[in-house]
Amino acid sequence: MVEWIQSDSPVAYPEALAFMEARVAEIAAGTADEAIWLLEHPPLYTAGTSARIEDLTDPDRFPVYDAGRGGQYTYHGPGQRVVYVMLDLNKRGRDVRCFVRQLETWVIATLAEFNVKGEIRPGRVGVWVSRPEKGLGPDGAPPEDKIAAIGVKLRRWVSFHGISINVEPDLSHFGGIVPCGIRDHGVTSLVDLGLPVTMADLDAALRHSFHETFG
Repeated sequence: MVEWIQSDSPVAYPEALAFMEARVAEIAAGTADEAIWLLEHPPLYTAGTSARIEDLTDPDRFPVYDAGRGGQYTYHGPGQRVVYVMLDLNKRGRDVRCFVRQLETWVIATLAEFNVKGEIRPGRVGVWVSRPEKGLGPDGAPPEDKIAAIGVKLRRWVSFHGISINVEPDLSHFGGIVPCGIRDHGVTSLVDLGLPVTMADLDAALRHSFHETFG
């Protein structure tokens, strides 16, 4: 049984961390169901365990929080769907790489419902879309923009943190960091791609593709 939780108002980052910490402990103890939490945050930056201070290019722009998850700097804010994934890998196979692949597959399947081809790239975390309409890059390939970020942490084989998908955030807000340490590629969103997708549309697609991906 997976409980789906949705917050309709932006959730402060410390509040979200406290909730996840408590819920993960309960799941590990067998006193609570697994959970998927859909929410938005006010504008902020988070630093993963691999974050490099030089990638925080405008430290005074928004609050910066130590996330404790894997990865580097990430932006969260209105118009971005954050999906916190609290699943028990004791029951789903103790394979971290397989779990991350499942998260990527889930995002790609969700984007496919809007005819967006999401792709993964070796050495680059997250999900990317090709932008041939922008012309060719110096290497002769079309530019690629990031549309979703993935960063997780495990405690007693229960996951927390998870995914963020850009629906219609202010893309200029990514300018205060080097997102996930990637300097050579941009950031996009569903609306930036010309798709009038709402948060409710994305949530419905996430639910549908979750069951296809995770059972």
